[in-house]
Amino acid sequence: MRNKLAVLACAVTLAATTTVTALTQISAAAATGPAVTGPAVTGPVMTPRIAAHFDLARGQMPENIALEPDGTADVTFAAARQVAAVSTTGATRVLATLPAPADGGVHTPALGFALTTGIVRAHDGTLYFLYASGTPDLTGVWRLRPGGTPHRVAALPADGLPNGLALDEHHHRLYIADSVRGEIRTVPTAGGDPTTWSAAPELAATGFLGVNGLKIHRGALWATNLDRGTVLRIPFGPGGRPGPVRVTATDLTGIDDFAFTGHGDEILAALNGPGTVVRIRRDGTSSTVLTAADGLQNPTSLALRRGTLYVLSAAYTTATDPNLLLAPVRSSSSS
Repeated sequence: MRNKLAVLACAVTLAATTTVTALTQISAAAATGPAVTGPAVTGPVMTPRIAAHFDLARGQMPENIALEPDGTADVTFAAARQVAAVSTTGATRVLATLPAPADGGVHTPALGFALTTGIVRAHDGTLYFLYASGTPDLTGVWRLRPGGTPHRVAALPADGLPNGLALDEHHHRLYIADSVRGEIRTVPTAGGDPTTWSAAPELAATGFLGVNGLKIHRGALWATNLDRGTVLRIPFGPGGRPGPVRVTATDLTGIDDFAFTGHGDEILAALNGPGTVVRIRRDGTSSTVLTAADGLQNPTSLALRRGTLYVLSAAYTTATDPNLLLAPVRSSSSS
């Protein structure tokens, strides 16, 4: 594994020592159990296929995803500092490349390299995404309108790691998970100064990265915590303030991003280190539906549209084949 990590560090032209250390931490934090390499357990996902293979040598490690109406996937390429559009046939078009920090990103907390992370899409096609650079001039929320150029609309703390992003288009607000500081911040979509929405102890890291993926669903903000292996539900209270945190699922080693299936509170989630996608039922129990045998390489995020599951794999520690996997999803009970 150490040799693979060294190869990856060189391939993306990052500082070797800090990158290897960061990716080793990911492996240790997200893969405390053995990776599942056998056939996928029977579940709602059927006949997956790899729709696109990305270029590891160019830093195209896909971190997060937002879908366009025609099925095109807007993705962030972490180490390339890019946002790209990927068609269902695999054609990839770079939409934006963010400026590199003057220090090369070596002061980016926990990881030691600058990276693009969470992304969401508004109905008018505007993309909002996060950039963690370890510097105060670049770290924050960025916006890209169709045909435009990216610019930062909100600064975020340089000592944090903005990661998951959720959009409440009705109230014109964004929610940002900071995996290092263990908090969720909010900012208007028009931009401005972010405020801390929740710093509940359930969001905190226990050694590496805490709160990670974010989704708004049925009157609450849902989140994952990578270190703790949990799914959290935080209801919106009066004035949009956070209610009490409820842990809805546990023992999910290396959980990253997730998506709701449309069956109540049922979730499909990416487990980064183990290299699997799991189905989490509303009672908190889970089962594996995709594994490395299906082509997963450290899956980071996923999305669902019209019966198709999209799964991004970044190959952070496998250092083999970052890709986009597509799979039909059949109707299933949320029990």
